[in-house]
Amino acid sequence: MPFIPTPIQDLFIFEPKVFEDNRGYFFEAYNEQVFKAGGIDIKFVQDNQSKSSYGVIRGLHYQQDPFAQTKLVRVLQGKILDVAIDIRKGSPYFGKSFSIELSADNKRQLLVPAGFAHGFSVLSDTAVVLYKCDRFYNKESEGGIRFDDPSLGIDWGIPKGEELVSEKDLLLPFLNECHNNFEFRK
Repeated sequence: MPFIPTPIQDLFIFEPKVFEDNRGYFFEAYNEQVFKAGGIDIKFVQDNQSKSSYGVIRGLHYQQDPFAQTKLVRVLQGKILDVAIDIRKGSPYFGKSFSIELSADNKRQLLVPAGFAHGFSVLSDTAVVLYKCDRFYNKESEGGIRFDDPSLGIDWGIPKGEELVSEKDLLLPFLNECHNNFEFRK
């Protein structure tokens, strides 16, 4: 099965089957039937793409219910450290983070369900990131957690002082001050 469970319930790594030969490679980045066979029945409605340079940290972002998004994140060019944090109230994993290196070379993807904050740092000179979302963007429901919250202890892989973070993300609260309406469901 192409879905690899992580230590946090409902968070999965998707590893597509890649066909390589002397011409290059081919793989299905997303196939609804493969996802349904893996127990993941999601209708994606929006694709987002960003290009960032080395040291950029984007996140940690989420949207409140009823606009909460499940995201399928992959890298088209370069390499990132992708990070997800469980922020579902009542979850045995609340406040736990998971990080994974996603790259154009390894072709891995991270399925980040609603109820998680998400962000990434760029580890290569540049990176182009594409993520599919199952809900449309809704500005009024935006939320976030500051990337350097000491309670999370995330090592973004970027030396201190070389981080490039937006003004908006620098104003985000720490986890213990953030507002969200996510509830853990077994």
